[in-house]
Amino acid sequence: MGAVKQKGEGRRKQKRRKDAGLIAGIRYDIRHNPYLCLLCVPTIIWFVIFAYAPLVYLLVAFKKYSATAGLWGSEWVGFKNFEAFFGSNSFYNVTFNTIFLNALFILATMFFSILIAIALSEISGKYFKKTTQSIVILPHFISWTVIAMLCEALLKTNNGFVNNILVALGFERINFYQNADVWPALLTILRIWQGAGYGSIVYLAAITGFDQEMYEAARVDGATRGQCIRYLTLPLLKTTAVMLFIMNIGKIFNGDFGMIYNLVGTNSMLYRTTDVIDTYVYRMLVESTNVGQSSAVSLWQSIMGFITVMFANWVTKKADPDSAMF
Repeated sequence: MGAVKQKGEGRRKQKRRKDAGLIAGIRYDIRHNPYLCLLCVPTIIWFVIFAYAPLVYLLVAFKKYSATAGLWGSEWVGFKNFEAFFGSNSFYNVTFNTIFLNALFILATMFFSILIAIALSEISGKYFKKTTQSIVILPHFISWTVIAMLCEALLKTNNGFVNNILVALGFERINFYQNADVWPALLTILRIWQGAGYGSIVYLAAITGFDQEMYEAARVDGATRGQCIRYLTLPLLKTTAVMLFIMNIGKIFNGDFGMIYNLVGTNSMLYRTTDVIDTYVYRMLVESTNVGQSSAVSLWQSIMGFITVMFANWVTKKADPDSAMF
């Protein structure tokens, strides 16, 4: 018992020293770099106003909110808003769809982002490299509304581009907007096309910062490009990839409302595989105007995302402490 107490006391002392060092470091920066610290003030104000001040409205999740009564005057209902969501028939479906689709998006986008970054890093022509990088990043700036219009033109049953190709190859037409099974794959392809190029920027920046002497030494020893990628680039990218993966894991309970709603809309025939928590909450808010239930679901999403991030970081810290975020 004595050894355990000493160990615990040692950890507390170490934490106090670390906190004291952090505070001393902040004071040093304020004293010696006041103008640089002033640059942080607008960002701090923005976070206080738009991220921390609204936290008080989390109480809406535990109330039967009324706009006329206000936050403090609304009736307190405890966990009834949560029970209404957990007890609904859609709870399991929208939760599974949210996790499943986000898992597909995260893994597929990360894989292709790394692939694009490695491909761009291997391009030697300066102008060709810049042109290619601009082309692969461009889809990120296209609105999901525009993408939805393009998809409608491509996926029409009668004269859509995709169905015309299928018929020319001897296959039957596919009614995409009545076949829910094909949409997880379609949404994943669209997410890769829209986000993989933009996501490759971080990996490309990391590759650019690698020590080029290692690559030169490997080439002198007879290593091919493929071997350099396999034994140098990929291992060195591991820390960056794991860090971004943990950050993305925090969003696994948050469906991309803009993407899903623009592409699927109110097509109830596709809800089985595409309805996520965010679109469900939106419909519930529009149809029932129950702000309390919508806030309860949003709070549940945030809590589950936080737990997921902490768990993913804990697992990473056990497996490879250098790759953990904290």
